[in-house]
Amino acid sequence: MSHDAPNLDFAGSTPYEDYVKADVLTHLQHTLSDDPGEMVFLVTTQVMELWFTVIVHEWETAARALREDRTDVARDALKRSVRELEALNASWTPLAGLTPAQFNSYRGALGEGSGFQSAMYRRLEFLLGDKSASMLVPHRGSPRVHAELEKALHEPSLYDEVVRLLARRGYDIPDAVLQRDVTRKYEPAPEVEAAWTAVYSGDQNGDLARLGEALTDVAELVWRWRNDHLVATRRAMGSKTGTGGSAGVAWLEKRARGNVFPELWTARSYV
Repeated sequence: MSHDAPNLDFAGSTPYEDYVKADVLTHLQHTLSDDPGEMVFLVTTQVMELWFTVIVHEWETAARALREDRTDVARDALKRSVRELEALNASWTPLAGLTPAQFNSYRGALGEGSGFQSAMYRRLEFLLGDKSASMLVPHRGSPRVHAELEKALHEPSLYDEVVRLLARRGYDIPDAVLQRDVTRKYEPAPEVEAAWTAVYSGDQNGDLARLGEALTDVAELVWRWRNDHLVATRRAMGSKTGTGGSAGVAWLEKRARGNVFPELWTARSYV
């Protein structure tokens, strides 16, 4: 036997299986209709959930690093999340061409299920500063999930940590912003806009300017995610009521109009 040949004889499962849990992952697909197109919808949704999970991990890493004034670590995590967001956004590709007839062939299998109910996506939105206590209500029946969401609700968002960093660096951020109720949606403040204007008017190679650009990359891809979701939904179901009783396209249109990290965008008008 060649010494270059891989080891094929293991007493139990393979080390690859022990690490990746591929057998678990590839047996989590239980379609509820006879339509062959349901499989790609289900797998794509599951893949999205996995990307949500790793992006939340990156943003929590970045938030923790910012609390410790480690902007390089935070920026690295944000840069990784940019590549992950690109992969997440590409997940729409298998679903982007769904016709209403194709979607209707298995839509009934979803029942009241909706991506609106995704707990991991909700954690992602909370990290962006889009907080709402009412978003915990759908998860009351899942104690672990509810506890994780409640913890995320009461923690400062990623952007809260960024604004606190600006204050520690000497920018004039009022106490009303620094001590705001972090369980509520972040609202833009003129003082934060002025701080970003000053950052971008100064050293473009400084760590705050580079952090701002990493955040802007994230914000742009989140906006693209929301718009791709809107377009895919509009194509598949028009303006009908969404799954789970949501407002469907109308709700997604409202979401797509919002800016993530708003002062990073408005400050550019004054540089």
